[in-house]
Amino acid sequence: METQQNYSYEIMEVCLLAGKIMLISGAETYRVEDTMMRIAASYGVRNSHSYVTPTGIIFSIETEEPTKTKLIRIMERTTDLDKVTKVNAISRRISSGELNVDQAYDLLKEIEEASSTYSLGLQVLAAAIASGCFLIMFQGQWSDFMPAVFAGGLGFISVIYFHRLVPIKFFSEFLASFVIGLFAYLFVKTGFGSEMDKVIIGSVMPLVPGLLITNAVRDLMAGHLISGLSKGAEAFLTAFAIGSGIAVVFLLF
Repeated sequence: METQQNYSYEIMEVCLLAGKIMLISGAETYRVEDTMMRIAASYGVRNSHSYVTPTGIIFSIETEEPTKTKLIRIMERTTDLDKVTKVNAISRRISSGELNVDQAYDLLKEIEEASSTYSLGLQVLAAAIASGCFLIMFQGQWSDFMPAVFAGGLGFISVIYFHRLVPIKFFSEFLASFVIGLFAYLFVKTGFGSEMDKVIIGSVMPLVPGLLITNAVRDLMAGHLISGLSKGAEAFLTAFAIGSGIAVVFLLF
């Protein structure tokens, strides 16, 4: 019985680790719950229950012994869809019987401990180029392409740096948007740029919580009201922080 109990706990650990990685990496709530229950079912657990919110996961399994339940807290969330894809691939391998519990746990641990797929420099470069492309998409002038590239890159660096100093998303996003607005003003003032509004719009786009808004709507449509509303509130705060930072620049100058 003790061996069976230990095996049940090992299954729970695999399910929780998979759910934790997916939730931290930006997966939808319903996808996290479905993946956890599918993994449990693949290992012979007929009845399992998961309750996922953006800040925590509760998972329980029903066996011949008393029901086992475990809670883990989620403190940080980011966007890394590559990890979500890798966990989905492991889940499919578990469902097909290719991986036992220990193998699955080891592979999930490797995914959790892996560093970001792309280096910081490459992320900044991508954000900078995307800012310039967004400026063109919003019908800006080609003469403002480079100002948007510089402002967008500086803003992306700022949000990462300020978040390390003060681990509160609102303040880091507020300060990053302030930096973008300040440099956009300086570029236009010195003649390096011409349309400050288009430069600002293009530069702040890498900070916009697009995935968060999408997941909030999808969770609401799937019936996960608490998760959907909380993600929507988080997206609103991010948008408010970005707008406030830009507004302060206009008030000052």
